[in-house]
Amino acid sequence: MELTKNIFFNTDKLIENTIVKISYTGMLFQDASEKVTIHYGFGNNWDNVNDIEMKKTELGFQAEIQLCEGETFNFCFKNENDIWDNNEYKNYVFPLEKIQTELLVLEEEPLSLGNAKKLRKSYLWNKKIRLAVYKLITYLPKLISGNYKRKLTNN
Repeated sequence: MELTKNIFFNTDKLIENTIVKISYTGMLFQDASEKVTIHYGFGNNWDNVNDIEMKKTELGFQAEIQLCEGETFNFCFKNENDIWDNNEYKNYVFPLEKIQTELLVLEEEPLSLGNAKKLRKSYLWNKKIRLAVYKLITYLPKLISGNYKRKLTNN
């Protein structure tokens, strides 16, 4: 996703409490800086301020960031010479979306090995009962009517 020229994210939406990968190909990358740090915070008050040194690649400087709660994700960049790219003193500001909890599926009981063993036992018993019923339906009428013949072995 490209929301601003030279800044890319690996996702379409920035969602609270997720990890996002950010790529920067702006002024500091184009000026061949060796080290770039992203300075970022969340919300109007820049809560949870942090600095992370970004990794230089052929695609620009990149970093993975854990997005915290807040209405916005705010950041700017600086290089090893203390030159800043702060969007002409406005900083880069992107809206954060809340995670949609209604789409989450919560398991009431975690699956365990005990549950798997119970399922296996019930499957085996089911199979045995079905085989017994089949034999009763097939051979009982023959026994009652006398049409059941044993194969005789010649010795």
